[in-house]
Amino acid sequence: MITTATDTSAQGIERASAARVGMIGLIVAEASLFAVFVVAYLYDLGKSLSGPSPKEVLSVPVLGTVCLLSSSVTVALAVRALGRGAVRRCGAWLLATVVLAVVFLTGTAAEWLRLITREGLTIGTNLFGTTFYALVGLHASHVIVGVVMLTLIGVFAWSRALQSAHVERVELVSWYWHFVDAVWVVVLTVVYVIGR
Repeated sequence: MITTATDTSAQGIERASAARVGMIGLIVAEASLFAVFVVAYLYDLGKSLSGPSPKEVLSVPVLGTVCLLSSSVTVALAVRALGRGAVRRCGAWLLATVVLAVVFLTGTAAEWLRLITREGLTIGTNLFGTTFYALVGLHASHVIVGVVMLTLIGVFAWSRALQSAHVERVELVSWYWHFVDAVWVVVLTVVYVIGR
């Protein structure tokens, strides 16, 4: 069978569409999972029989939030650079994204350490502790997955294995990252604003 340029192009479009549909499906599934955890947090809010309460122990993580939301910009710049063929620049933006995410995760870890050691809030302390650690921990686990993916892509960029032909794949990872950042806005609003 002879393959024409049109056939090859059509197959590429089908693969691209399948990848995009797959990522959209993943994001929808993960959004549903987060929705369950958010509803559980809101449902149990204020029902703890013993302290501490969110108002007593939580403060808005400003630095972490700024870093995580800024990382959406840096990952978009990485995709843009790769689309223009600037693989090294893409790698630099990916490194910046990872650093910003690590600052966010460090802040989350420091908050948890403080809550556990100084405030006595564990996952088993009360309903607030259970739902707080479940929701924020679910988000942190997604950030970690994103950091691993972005780090791998960054390594590929620095080793020259990444090429501008891979821009769609990197763009799909950036979709996941934007989703993780959008979820943080919801978590921040529910836990640190409404929940206090």
